[in-house]
Amino acid sequence: MTSQSHPLGEFGRIARFFKPLAAGFPGARGLRDDAAVFGVPEGRELVVTTDAMVAGVHFFPDDAPADIAAKLMRSNLSDLAAMGAEPLAYTLVTALPRGLDESWLEAFAAGLGEEQHRFGIALAGGDSVSTSGPITLSVTAFGLVPTGCALPRWGGQPGDRVFITGSIGDAALGLEIAYGRLDVPDEETRAHLLRRMRRPDPRISVGPRLIGLASGAMDVSDGLVADLGHLCEESGCAALLRADAVPLSDAARGAIDGDPVRLALAITGGDDYELLFTAPPSARDALAALAAECGVAITEIGELRPGTPGDVAVLDASDAPLPLTRRGWDHF
Repeated sequence: MTSQSHPLGEFGRIARFFKPLAAGFPGARGLRDDAAVFGVPEGRELVVTTDAMVAGVHFFPDDAPADIAAKLMRSNLSDLAAMGAEPLAYTLVTALPRGLDESWLEAFAAGLGEEQHRFGIALAGGDSVSTSGPITLSVTAFGLVPTGCALPRWGGQPGDRVFITGSIGDAALGLEIAYGRLDVPDEETRAHLLRRMRRPDPRISVGPRLIGLASGAMDVSDGLVADLGHLCEESGCAALLRADAVPLSDAARGAIDGDPVRLALAITGGDDYELLFTAPPSARDALAALAAECGVAITEIGELRPGTPGDVAVLDASDAPLPLTRRGWDHF
């Protein structure tokens, strides 16, 4: 994309594209100051998370700007949900190439506006810089949780069961389709998997309701097996994961088609942004009621056990170890 003949400049862009996104949050002060100002209600604590996305790493450079905005927002909201927090506000940093057309930024800001309306959050401020590298975007999201109740990763204990919201593997399979490495003839299946890759569903309706039920929690971004290992490492125990119990969408089942290599990809691929949590067996009934009330599936997929912290044994339907060439995504 090329620059317009009369670019708006930094402050013109802020006024046109981002000031409207801050209108719903008084602490943003209309983006007229150097920082936002806001308090935390009595009996609540602030939960803060930051996620960055880079073109060519987290999204394709030619992805629709609205899809990029959605994934950026939703990945951060998923982190809030994993801590049991409700969304409050966010800040945004954009590092954009000088030659990027302002129509891209307009579509990106419109996408953020749609996400704000959908999830009840507003812009509090941020920064905008130019870069000679790829598009780089970062959101810091703020949420509220009752004092002392933020869900930890480290609360799991041997005997706790492992649960997951929604379904696993759609994003990883969608990425394989986008790269042209997975042939899925059915157009409806392809569309579903690509949508889940580009627009994950943060479980903000479920996360805050897990307070008092879950012993440990996190979201799945690096892959189910890897992230369960992270949770176990923090909790000082091991885990058994039953691959045949992992919930798959109809689209994922169709794409996997009984192939164990594709199944392994689904449970290690990442970018699902589902909630992975542990809870005692006594919580099963309450979790079933929560799933019905929120309209989000909650599935038991394994258990925590004594053992080497972080060790995850993955078994197939015949109780044989499922061969895995990797556990999940690692930036380094």
